Amino acid sequence: MASAPLSTASAPAPGITGWVVGQVANLGEFAMAAVAGIGDVALFSLRTLGWIFARRQRREVLVPAFYQIGVMSLPVVALTGLFIGMVLAVQSYGQFKALGLQTRLGSVINLSLVRELGPVLAATMLAGRVGSAMAAELGTMRVTEQIDALESMGANPIYYLVVPRFLGCLVLIPSLTVMADFMGVLGGYFYSHVLLGIDYHHYWENSREYVDAFDFLMGIFKSLFFGAAIALISCHHGFHCDHGAEGVGRAATNAFVHSFVLILVLDLFLGIWLNDVQDFFRPEGPRRLL
Repeated sequence: MASAPLSTASAPAPGITGWVVGQVANLGEFAMAAVAGIGDVALFSLRTLGWIFARRQRREVLVPAFYQIGVMSLPVVALTGLFIGMVLAVQSYGQFKALGLQTRLGSVINLSLVRELGPVLAATMLAGRVGSAMAAELGTMRVTEQIDALESMGANPIYYLVVPRFLGCLVLIPSLTVMADFMGVLGGYFYSHVLLGIDYHHYWENSREYVDAFDFLMGIFKSLFFGAAIALISCHHGFHCDHGAEGVGRAATNAFVHSFVLILVLDLFLGIWLNDVQDFFRPEGPRRLL
């Protein structure tokens, strides 16, 4: 007597199984590519740091890089900081007026600028203006085999091409951050005093009371990590771009996107760590507006 065929109603369809297996394989491939990419960037960073101390940098190479990174970035950073300060005044005034704390507006604007918005916006502008340009320039050199020509002549391309750009971003981003802070404070004061009519004495007195040197140095300290990340990520993408104009464009785009994401990640973890440091040296807790 022939046995009845087994029911296959509860068994997954081959199409669904294949789709799940394909998704798992894609996830594994993405994870392996991400780990390999992080390792490649780490090795690239170690080689760059090694060449900084291995040989003295030439002034005729550093000065043009510093000029392009620092001086040419000042207008866009200053303009961004100015309008961000005014935007903070616009968005905060309504809530502070409802609480009767209009004169405390300066403390919130200036504290937000020097601790977070100043360094993050300066780094974002640097990544957009300088990081993408560095990736495109180095990518073009890779596509046209100029980097290979340097290697064939016995010159190390990291020493001649990456180290000056890395030092420019690392050394000059604190100055750009100070400019963003200054213009943001100026913009917030202009809008608060001239347009909103807040008394200037109370505005600056509350700012002086609630913003101290640690808040300012906190933003400067974070900007050093942002500048190093922008230079390393952008130069790495330029060095390893694909062939053709499309590869150069993709390298410039990825340099900005990855730099911006890394800036936010670094800002989060550095902010947590620096807040713990502040709590250690100031056990009485944060200053209160009320």
